[in-house]
Amino acid sequence: MSKESNLSKGLLIGFLTGAVVGGAVALLYAPKSGKELRNDLAGKADDILDEAEKMFNEGKSRSEKLVTDAKVKADELLVEAKKVLDDARVKATEVYAQSKDKLASEGGRIKEAVKAGVDNYKENRNS
Repeated sequence: MSKESNLSKGLLIGFLTGAVVGGAVALLYAPKSGKELRNDLAGKADDILDEAEKMFNEGKSRSEKLVTDAKVKADELLVEAKKVLDDARVKATEVYAQSKDKLASEGGRIKEAVKAGVDNYKENRNS
């Protein structure tokens, strides 16, 4: 890291530390009675707890929404994958049937050619 970056970081930490210490000192030396100060501190603590609870609930709601959205997307992907698989099965079945028919017709032609060759051989042998 550069010296400028370290200097900036140090200044920021010093500023934040000074602000926290200054705020605490101001509360302790404020011209309020102990009871008023305690009430103010309790009120601030309650406010901070309320804000923390709101943030927690908001985070929980967002995470539930993310989980729900992820489930919906997963279901959509599964449906799409099933469709692709079904289409592939149909195409494979069609190709298999076409290949089977073509093999049967070609097999018949080969049988005829072999028979013709055997007949020709027999004729030539007898002559």
